[in-house]
Amino acid sequence: MSGLSLSARRIDWAAYLVLPVLLALALPAMSFSTWITLTVAGAAMGMMLFLMPAGLTLIFGLMDVMNFAHGAFVTLGAYLAVSVLGRLSGWIEADSLGLNLLALAVAVLVAGAISGLVGLVFERIIIRRVYGSHLRQILITMGGLIIAGQLVVAIWGAEPMRLAKPLLLRGSFILGGAAIESYRVVVVVLGLAIYLAMHLVLNRTRIGLLIRAAVENREMVESLGFRARRLFVGVFVAGTALAGIGGVMWAEYQELLTASIGGDMTILMFIVVIIGGLGSVTGCFAGSVLVGLVTNYVGFLAPKLALGSNIALMVLILLWRPRGLFPVAKQ
Repeated sequence: MSGLSLSARRIDWAAYLVLPVLLALALPAMSFSTWITLTVAGAAMGMMLFLMPAGLTLIFGLMDVMNFAHGAFVTLGAYLAVSVLGRLSGWIEADSLGLNLLALAVAVLVAGAISGLVGLVFERIIIRRVYGSHLRQILITMGGLIIAGQLVVAIWGAEPMRLAKPLLLRGSFILGGAAIESYRVVVVVLGLAIYLAMHLVLNRTRIGLLIRAAVENREMVESLGFRARRLFVGVFVAGTALAGIGGVMWAEYQELLTASIGGDMTILMFIVVIIGGLGSVTGCFAGSVLVGLVTNYVGFLAPKLALGSNIALMVLILLWRPRGLFPVAKQ
């Protein structure tokens, strides 16, 4: 069996050691407090990056669909956050952590639900017509990304929009002599929770078993009475919902929105997916954190090299592992 084999496989320790080795190499180059600050900042950035391409790696790796319009769902989630949180300004400005987190949770749920619904329509009208043709997928989804950007401008306007963080998530606290932003901690917790949920669903539930089996042998799954197309549509909807959630968290981090916020992240999302290995949730998670840490470490140690650090990282990983850190064939 290939990629998503249902049999147990040996743990690839070399791939798992990449992150610890990076952390260990960065520590002697800076003070301990700076290392903590940059590490938490990098982990938080990695969690936000993970939320956006997590669905993309499933769509790309499991469904063999090259969806270059994925960034449009990030944009949609970001602007939905503006609309939702604008109506919950009382909760956002309240001196109550519970109300602050509740407002953020409502924005996340609304963005995920609407992005997933739009993803369902997008799959039915556009993606379904180009299954099996990568060139047509690239062309039509790139067109979809451009059209989505113009629709966002038509609905919300072309002017940049500001999005304030909840009151009690705007500050920082001291940990080990380092200043840690409260919002980054929330992002890390959310990212870890979604990663664990995805991992459990794909590896410990019946629906995950069926999805993985359908990828390996679609005819066998359908001969047992299950509809593989419905499973793949579910994967697509879940992927676009995750992109919307990632858009909310990224928008809150940036605090300034433009219609290009999702399109600007498209290349970085594909870098993460390629580094991690197509179709691998664990790879996407590791690649996201790796990119976040490298961006922060290099930005501090050699600011002039920061812009190209992600490309350089991808090249190094692919020279070592041409199929990425955790290709599905090794899960």
